[in-house]
Amino acid sequence: MQHYIPRMMPLRLALPLAAGIALAASLPAAADDWPAPIQTLEQQGLTIHGEFNAPGGLKGYAASIRGQSVAAYLTPDGKHAVVGTLIDAQGRDVSAEPLEQLVDGPRNAALWKTLEDHHWVREGDADAPGVVYAFSDPNCPYCRKFWQDSQPWVKSGDVQIRHIVVGVLGGDSPAKAAAILAADDPSAVIAEHYRTGAMPDSVGTDQSEQWVAENTQLMRSAQLHATPAIIYQDDDGAVHKVMGAPSPNKLATIMGSDSP
Repeated sequence: MQHYIPRMMPLRLALPLAAGIALAASLPAAADDWPAPIQTLEQQGLTIHGEFNAPGGLKGYAASIRGQSVAAYLTPDGKHAVVGTLIDAQGRDVSAEPLEQLVDGPRNAALWKTLEDHHWVREGDADAPGVVYAFSDPNCPYCRKFWQDSQPWVKSGDVQIRHIVVGVLGGDSPAKAAAILAADDPSAVIAEHYRTGAMPDSVGTDQSEQWVAENTQLMRSAQLHATPAIIYQDDDGAVHKVMGAPSPNKLATIMGSDSP
């Protein structure tokens, strides 16, 4: 097991900026140009990322609020808007693909690039083809479950887990996280902690405390509201997020195979 603590870098996460650049062509020139109901939704807290075609004469708007992607639909008269799920005759959400393209996809891709050069601890072979990031709190039982469930893929050499250790759940979470990152072998310490609950004898340093603070701020800036927060790429290179310990089927999707 190896660990990687990269160089220090600014942490003002550029997710909204990156997404805004990618989607600028699909937005009106200014918020003042939006139809009045859409302006009202924006004033009420929605962030509008782009427009998309919708059936029935509706105009769709891809939006987000508190980290969640949502769709808004403008009525043909331009005087009313509805926020929610619009389904077709087969029960399919017509906004699923636009939201993935306009909101989740660009935001997740920007997060992936940020994570590549952040304060993570590797578990598994550095040459493992599969890469999975996991925001983990030392006090999180679901992080322990994910660690346990992921071990077959890690031990097979198929997947490396890059743990981003945060302190968000309990009053002693930051101190525990800092102690883990200050250890000589943080990866081994993480494994022992999730296996037995043990913590290292060492305590955090100013440097490791700063890393924990930056990891935690990154998690909040990315609007990830649960641990583990798992970030992975599919076979096509699209980046996805999973909140909490994944189900067996979802775990296989994250790891790229049903079994190692």
